Amino acid sequence: QEIHKAKEWIREKVRQNPKIATPYLNKKYQTGDILKIGQRTYTLLINYKSAKNISGKLQGDHIYLTLVPNVEMKSVKQLLSRIVAKDYHPWIKNKVEYFNKQHFNQKIKGIKLKYNQSNWGSCSSTGNINLSTRLLFAPEEVIDYVIVHELAHLIEMNHSIRFYLLIKSVIPDYKLYEKWLKEYGHSCDF
Repeated sequence: QEIHKAKEWIREKVRQNPKIATPYLNKKYQTGDILKIGQRTYTLLINYKSAKNISGKLQGDHIYLTLVPNVEMKSVKQLLSRIVAKDYHPWIKNKVEYFNKQHFNQKIKGIKLKYNQSNWGSCSSTGNINLSTRLLFAPEEVIDYVIVHELAHLIEMNHSIRFYLLIKSVIPDYKLYEKWLKEYGHSCDF
């Protein structure tokens, strides 16, 4: 009875707002597919083998994937994310360091770029900045906003008025980028 009610509630929510289901739909990747992420375009080349693990590598603008038959798309998304994260990490690191030097001047322990569906970024009390690779699908101004948001946590580990004043001092129209993430963030995924 409770499960039936929950399923009906989910169906109704998706009917009201179909885009909320986007991250949960299984994308199917094929050889020759083009993956456009930010300013970069990757061509997928997929090979299926009977193996225990899936693997992939980037060569130039080609992503070579070795997959197993009936592989879960979640695993493929995570693999693509790791490959793209490695390619984009220097760019993201430079952005984080630039905004930190210009506006915050705080000690950063580490900067990681990884697949995360539950948030766009996080900042630990020890100074680790984590950003979701899904963010790479967003406009650069949105990426900058999330970076500044996480850097502001190095000073204010909360979402207080002081925290938002820090963000506003760097990105006066930050609310536009918060709104963009709410409206279009569902489409940012592998």
